Amino acid sequence: MALLLNTHFHLAVDSLHRNRGRTFLSALGIAIGVASIVLILSLTGGINHLISASSNKNNADLILVRPSTGKNIADNIISELTSNNQFTKSNLTLEDVNTINDIPEVSTVAPIATSVSAIKIGDRTVQSANIVATSPAFADIASLHLKNGQFLDSGLRKNIAVLGYSVAMQQFGGTEAITKTFTYNDKHFMVVGVLDELSDPINYNGINIDESIIIDINYASTFESSIQIQQINVRTTTTDAVSKATEAIKQKLTETKNGDESFSIITSAEDMHPAGSLLSIVSGMLTLVASISLIVGGVGIMNIMLVSVSERTREIGIRKSVGASSGNILLQFLFESIILSLIGGILGFTLGYIGAFVLSLITPFAPYISWQILAITGTVSLSVGILFGIYPAIKAATKDPIVSLKYYH
Repeated sequence: MALLLNTHFHLAVDSLHRNRGRTFLSALGIAIGVASIVLILSLTGGINHLISASSNKNNADLILVRPSTGKNIADNIISELTSNNQFTKSNLTLEDVNTINDIPEVSTVAPIATSVSAIKIGDRTVQSANIVATSPAFADIASLHLKNGQFLDSGLRKNIAVLGYSVAMQQFGGTEAITKTFTYNDKHFMVVGVLDELSDPINYNGINIDESIIIDINYASTFESSIQIQQINVRTTTTDAVSKATEAIKQKLTETKNGDESFSIITSAEDMHPAGSLLSIVSGMLTLVASISLIVGGVGIMNIMLVSVSERTREIGIRKSVGASSGNILLQFLFESIILSLIGGILGFTLGYIGAFVLSLITPFAPYISWQILAITGTVSLSVGILFGIYPAIKAATKDPIVSLKYYH
């Protein structure tokens, strides 16, 4: 059997080699489709890898609790990405924060409530300031570092604020903004700290900390009765306690909310940033579109194989007359189609990554190389070769040897 397959392989290679120009042009159609898929998967994989690495860096013991909108996945992702206050009907409360904090496996809890509001700095009004209400524990959970001053502290007075690096530079005259004041919601705040500039703004909190003003959530709740908590960040005592803590959080919150489960719990093993899920959807859709070119390439292979069958009708008759079975003929032509498609797949894989590396020179995203992409390329190429080569192979195998011997091309 192995000898027979080896024979079919060499016959197929010889036939393709005799028609090198036609072979190249046929393989090029497959190569374009495969290159498009590889380019899409490589670039979106690189972006996803960057987001995942940024979101999950040193966060193996992190749990996120978010309100659930009840929408489908696509609508929920779009809502998260396009709205500054993603969960306008959040049912998470400060009582929930206390409930979570009482769980033995939990070490630290920090709620996050965001809003875009006007603030007044002296005689100047800033119309769209990003306000983040949280607790002192947020600095440790989010691994924030101070440029000047200090972070929120329960031992200090409540009407204090910490500035992100960019907002300090743009609105408060620089990082030496300690003791400067501003008015928000008719309440006076004094700046006690300025954060270091973040090297990577992508994070699991869904906020640009560099552009934010951070205030104490307990104080904010005294003048904002309907404060909306978009997220509760939870650190567990150990990484091994994540699973147990997750179950305990779900059970406790469900009990305190009388069976209402309109919240979601996300661990570091999952995608913590909504952009990651959106990119997966976009990647799938673009890959589907790129697959159309594979169909075109497959039709091209079928057309070339049908021409080849027609040209080699007499050869088929001679082979059958000396004992070749219909199965032998079928395998010979099917091997040609598969090899032709695999050549296109290899060429497309190479072109796709070359294109990805070229694009990476003008974008901040490095191409993502993985065995999964290679496996997808091989599987797709093999499938196209079989799918579009089976009909010409069957047509060749079913030719009448007597009629074929009489054929002159």
